[in-house]
Amino acid sequence: MKPSVVAIAIHNPTASPRVNFIGTGFVVGNGKQVVTNYHVIGRTLDESRREEYVVISGSARDITMHRMVSRRNAPQYDLAIMEIEQALPALKLASDALQPEGSRIAFTGFPISSVLGIYPATHQGIISAVTPVAIPADNSRDLHIQALRQLREPYLVYQLDATAYPGNSGSPLIHQDTGEVIGVINMVHVKSTREAVLSDPSGISYAIPVQYVRQLLQQP
Repeated sequence: MKPSVVAIAIHNPTASPRVNFIGTGFVVGNGKQVVTNYHVIGRTLDESRREEYVVISGSARDITMHRMVSRRNAPQYDLAIMEIEQALPALKLASDALQPEGSRIAFTGFPISSVLGIYPATHQGIISAVTPVAIPADNSRDLHIQALRQLREPYLVYQLDATAYPGNSGSPLIHQDTGEVIGVINMVHVKSTREAVLSDPSGISYAIPVQYVRQLLQQP
């Protein structure tokens, strides 16, 4: 898996450090398509400072930076696909069928890469539930059109008995028995406060099923 798992970063030639790691992605399709979360690369960057989203392949000190030539977005599923010029080894996508509860899973990514560095780490667990996604809101001011539509027509996601950390967003969710990608890690359940995610993790993570990745790949 590891040659297909990449880091997502913001490159700024005038900043220090020049590369700010923000998430994980993985290579699919023709080797030039990198799947990640929309929330990882959804922010508008400062073009005057020459900021750009980049893909980093390799690990430790043996890394290569790939510039994004185009992208496709599916914010309703928190997915995005970045196109790069150089082909990398691609992972195989599973079928669209949802996997049953109790299935053994693993995911590889770059958790807390600003501290731990570019060393891919693998975590494992099981699918604990297949559950509708919903975006909670503290009050009516936080309910926008997209959130209301999602609450009205929720889709199913995987709830995992596994711990993900900041930086794991966009990691491929792998079925341990087949080695195929069945989903994309996109969020964790925060038990107390966001500041306590590292010191007191909930151990509950979520992943978007692979069928929505395939839908985005098929879009022009």
